[in-house]
Amino acid sequence: MGKGTDNLRYSMMEVEEGTYLPEEDIEYPEQDGSQRILKIKYTSDRIAFDETYPYLDDSFHYKLNRFANNWLLYHVVMPLNRLRFGVRFEGKKRLKGYKKLFRNGAMTVCNHVYRWDMVCVFDAMKFRKMWFPIYGEHLMGNDSWFMRYAGGIPVAQTRGGMKAFNEAFDELHRRRQWLHVFPEASSWRYYVPVRPFQKGAFTMAYKYDIPVIPCVITYRPRTGLYRLTGKKNTPLMTLHIGTPVIPDTSRPRKEEVSRLLRESHSQMVNMAGILKNPWPAEA
Repeated sequence: MGKGTDNLRYSMMEVEEGTYLPEEDIEYPEQDGSQRILKIKYTSDRIAFDETYPYLDDSFHYKLNRFANNWLLYHVVMPLNRLRFGVRFEGKKRLKGYKKLFRNGAMTVCNHVYRWDMVCVFDAMKFRKMWFPIYGEHLMGNDSWFMRYAGGIPVAQTRGGMKAFNEAFDELHRRRQWLHVFPEASSWRYYVPVRPFQKGAFTMAYKYDIPVIPCVITYRPRTGLYRLTGKKNTPLMTLHIGTPVIPDTSRPRKEEVSRLLRESHSQMVNMAGILKNPWPAEA
């Protein structure tokens, strides 16, 4: 067994029979479920994410790059993701019954567990224009072009920047665009338990009165021809799609945000085959 499965949190977890636990040689944090353990390799100069940054860019240059990005995403990256990680989808048909509910947009949330997990979500929600908040450092690293033109909007670092950041998402909502958030806040590769959620995603869902679609990635052993498309211990992926959680904006914001968070977390824990999750729902 790798270090990951020797983790104290793993020893507190109970899962359904047959639930696959990847054997990864990773030392996961024990106390802070949002601790960032991946290091960014900077490939560009530092960018100031203040009021001067174009959080919502409607320029021709941006639109051209976004078009190219989307073409590569759908025709190259998604097929490659399926080939390398054997991506499957569970519950995808469920969304067809909620078309009217999604007419003003929606928000997807997912556990953050490998480099291309966002590609899985985009693949499941095909042909949706999706936007997502990210740490600004990602726009200065190896994946900066993909992240920015796939719809990444960096979290501002100043008060003036936060005003512009919020206005960008307000405008996206007016355009009925879809949003995506990783509420665990940081990526822990191939981690099984569902970590505590930050409130930001659910605060936005309440503010914009849009449903939250819980998604969770689970793992399968690498078998058959997939032994040739990836490393031996790298698991295959299944993305499970839950039932939309609908905000009730007639209720007090604090109470309703907590309900959205807890119901989404509970669905994800259940879809992951976890009987006893070692983390609380709320950070």
